[in-house]
Amino acid sequence: MTDTILVLTEDTLADADVRHILDLHADEELTYRVLVPADTDRPLVPWIVDALSLGELREAWDRALGREPSRTQARATAEEQIAGSVAAFLVAGREASGQVTDDDPLPALRTAVAAGDVREVVVVTYPHLVEDTFHTDWASRARDELHVPVLHLYSGTSELG
Repeated sequence: MTDTILVLTEDTLADADVRHILDLHADEELTYRVLVPADTDRPLVPWIVDALSLGELREAWDRALGREPSRTQARATAEEQIAGSVAAFLVAGREASGQVTDDDPLPALRTAVAAGDVREVVVVTYPHLVEDTFHTDWASRARDELHVPVLHLYSGTSELG
């Protein structure tokens, strides 16, 4: 059985993200499973703060007005993000698969870790000012609940969360 690295992300992985993840275990044959939530329900205030801090004024305005994606739209977006991320792993010569999760990805992480072949979890997100500061982000929650190493990378950079 080949060990699996779970990669939880909120967007399509950039080539730099895939390189950083693969460099963690460059000389090993591992499989990668990309998890992307069908995000339809983020807390309002932290989401607006994050959008404003990234200069995403239109997204902040839409969210403030309650314009969230439908379940179908969120799932389609997550599937596109998985397809792009899995393709990036395949181009790099590594085996990968993907799975859409619910808004809260922690139950899917718990299930995958309980199956027994997960070596570690890599969480790739954009910075989230409120969640990162108060340790309510996915990586912090996973570290508290799972009994495997959890690494948090900020998307497109080599910075650790």
